Amino acid sequence: MPKIETNVTSKMPVSLAQAEEFTRNLARSHYENFTVGTFLLPREKRQHIYNIYAFARIGDDLADEIAGHTESLSALKAYEDRLQACCDGHPESAVFTALYNTIQTFDIPIDPFQRLLKAFRQDRLKNRYETFDEVLDYCQNSANPVGELFLTIFDYRDRALLPFSDAVCTALQLTNFWQDVSRDALKNRIYIPQEDLRRFQVTEEEIFSEHFSGKFRKLIRFEVTRTRERFDAGKKLFQYLKKDISLDVRLFVSGGEAILDKIEKQNYDVLSGRPSLSKWDRARLFLRAWWIVRKGKNGGQS
Repeated sequence: MPKIETNVTSKMPVSLAQAEEFTRNLARSHYENFTVGTFLLPREKRQHIYNIYAFARIGDDLADEIAGHTESLSALKAYEDRLQACCDGHPESAVFTALYNTIQTFDIPIDPFQRLLKAFRQDRLKNRYETFDEVLDYCQNSANPVGELFLTIFDYRDRALLPFSDAVCTALQLTNFWQDVSRDALKNRIYIPQEDLRRFQVTEEEIFSEHFSGKFRKLIRFEVTRTRERFDAGKKLFQYLKKDISLDVRLFVSGGEAILDKIEKQNYDVLSGRPSLSKWDRARLFLRAWWIVRKGKNGGQS
């Protein structure tokens, strides 16, 4: 984590230009299945996406990268206190100086940011999920606020769009869970519902030992299938989006679906190898999404 944000109780004053440089560099140095805030977005919107991403990235690091349980929770509490101070008009340090400008520009309430922090704390307090509904509740805080914030930045404030956005964001989070089964196991986290482990007769010991079996294959195939259903439900969002945002959203959706394709091609064995996208995969998906948007009169479905 960059030194400027390591101590969450510090109050280092920075200019807006310095703060935005910090969040921009942080966002550009972290790669998910697709890079955030790319050149595809209108220039005047990119910095705000960087600011939101940096806030979430640092919060996630406070939950994951601090070894001590108590220390991590204390750091997250201090981070939330600084969020409140930011929303009250008193931003402290780089990320909150930048975030304050975004909050002010788009009149964003504190709720979506608080929900993200709730999910980060939950990663420290809960490492098993009994039912799929519990996993979905987690996604409601860990993923769905990101879509809500993204829509707000682009002035889509009709709450009727949120169910579609939520479906996309939840599907992306679920995809990440199935992609990272082995990585999460190293942190003693299992997001596969316990009820599903029992249903397919897969034990936690098999996951920790990376023992791939026919039962595990059927389990992950089941999870992938219902994740695809959520992507399909979320695609209804496309018809409401203009070109300024449609291409980026399509790329995130197609990137998530491509990871599911990779999982399928690996015969659902996510224990011995983590599925990921190559540069060629990203280029192919970009060209496909660009062509779909270009053909349409707007960002809607073709």
